[in-house]
Amino acid sequence: MSERDERGPGPAGTTVTTTDYHTGGEPFRIVTGGVPEIPGADVLSRRSTAAADPRFDGVRRLLCQEPRGHADMYGCFLVPPNDPGAAFGALFWHKDGFSTACGHGTIALGAYAVHEGLVAADPDGETDVVIDVPSGRVTARVRCSGGKVSGVTFVSVPSYVVARGVAAGRTKVDLSYGGAIYASLPAAAVGLSVAPANLTALIGHACRIKADLADHPAARHPSDDRLSGVYGVIFYDELPDRDGAAHQRNVTVFADGEVDRSPCGSGTAARMALLHDSGLRAPLIHDSVVGSTFLARVAEVLDEGVVPEIEGMAYRTGRHVFELDPDDPMGTGFTLR
Repeated sequence: MSERDERGPGPAGTTVTTTDYHTGGEPFRIVTGGVPEIPGADVLSRRSTAAADPRFDGVRRLLCQEPRGHADMYGCFLVPPNDPGAAFGALFWHKDGFSTACGHGTIALGAYAVHEGLVAADPDGETDVVIDVPSGRVTARVRCSGGKVSGVTFVSVPSYVVARGVAAGRTKVDLSYGGAIYASLPAAAVGLSVAPANLTALIGHACRIKADLADHPAARHPSDDRLSGVYGVIFYDELPDRDGAAHQRNVTVFADGEVDRSPCGSGTAARMALLHDSGLRAPLIHDSVVGSTFLARVAEVLDEGVVPEIEGMAYRTGRHVFELDPDDPMGTGFTLR
């Protein structure tokens, strides 16, 4: 459905600069200029401010919606960290609003921080880029060889099983937390497999499942309601083990029918909580619907959950300057889907 965005004044007459990456095929647009500092006592409260203030939410809409973005765009605002223990903070966003976690974005931010010299990096070793995000403190462990970034490992917040076998209409799902709450089920449970040809049908099932779980008690975060709600639905196919690792293919449908092209970083963390709870102690090779791969493992077991480490890579795709002409009748854009 085509819908022109009329909410708020937006950033008319301003210029916004970004540096763009992709992680496993999933876009990530980092705002580098043109936005004032977002008020708040910490990153989570800054998220609430940004969502409510048209000065900031208007930029999100400008960069996500057509004609400058698309229905599956993702990105972030850089903000101050909660304390000096982190390099910076990040507010993640997509076309429908602000998320609490983003693993593929954390991987991109690690590469960005090293590429731009925000964090001094070992040219032939690993460097930790510590980032405060709405769900907590995460790390992008950046591996360099010959001064070039060769890989990034996302160290997640503690992840845990929320509930198993939760009824969602005619299906049952397992709920787990990896910085956001995800519902997981085999694609075969809805008579499908994880394949591009099945995306439209899988999106429809995901939207139905999210609607069915909207008021479910298991969708509430136990300590902070700002982290509540089922953020994404993960459909997966079991594949034969490979090189001593479990192997699955997944597609994550998040927000309002958006599709993650990567294997989904925070979704992979949520999957690892379920798989570890089921007895898996081997790594997981996690493929996406477009064929990209993350390698995940549980690095630590804590009282509050497991700490997954998820290895991937991000690549810079461009540097951009975006404008909004005050006379442009399209305003901050539209969604055509």
